[in-house]
Amino acid sequence: MKKLLGLTTIVFVMAACNLTNKLKSSNSNSGSSSGTSSVGGEPVEKANPTAAQSAAIANGQTVKWDQQGITWTLPANWTKVDVRNESLSYGGGGAFLTVAISVMPTMENLTETSIKAMHEQARTEQKIGKYDEVKWLELDGVRGVQHRESRQEMAGDIRRLQWRAYRKYAGNTQLITLILSTDSGNFTQHQDALYGILYSTKVVH
Repeated sequence: MKKLLGLTTIVFVMAACNLTNKLKSSNSNSGSSSGTSSVGGEPVEKANPTAAQSAAIANGQTVKWDQQGITWTLPANWTKVDVRNESLSYGGGGAFLTVAISVMPTMENLTETSIKAMHEQARTEQKIGKYDEVKWLELDGVRGVQHRESRQEMAGDIRRLQWRAYRKYAGNTQLITLILSTDSGNFTQHQDALYGILYSTKVVH
């Protein structure tokens, strides 16, 4: 999985380089990761859980990833699957939280272009039906791209809710890839908890 994420990261960085000129006009409309209200005319939403999403993680457990300074509130019945320096996984009731950290080379001048390339690619894939939700989402002051896969062909196929963002941490530029998933047939059942977990994210940056 780490090799796949690494390859994906390289592809996005290359795409970002190719899209620099194309996105230059939209760069002037965006600010820093925190406090940005729009990017290229599209709003940047902040975590604003519904009552149902808050209730789904109420009386839950606080899980802190000490190695990376990231914290979530998870339902009380979720348990640790695996925690390492650059990857984390928890799950419960057939749903999962999986997070990976990719340490990037020094590329401050490319992270903004790269994240916009991710957003543009997600928008393109939304048009062909891969995603049914794509938006800019700021979590704890870190702006990223959030997208949700469309209902899958088979009920047992995995359906994912994903958020990706860059941050500076421990002197490095990092790409955070956060995935909340469950079987497509059970997604509606778990959806409030998945969004509740996503919106509970606290990130040191």
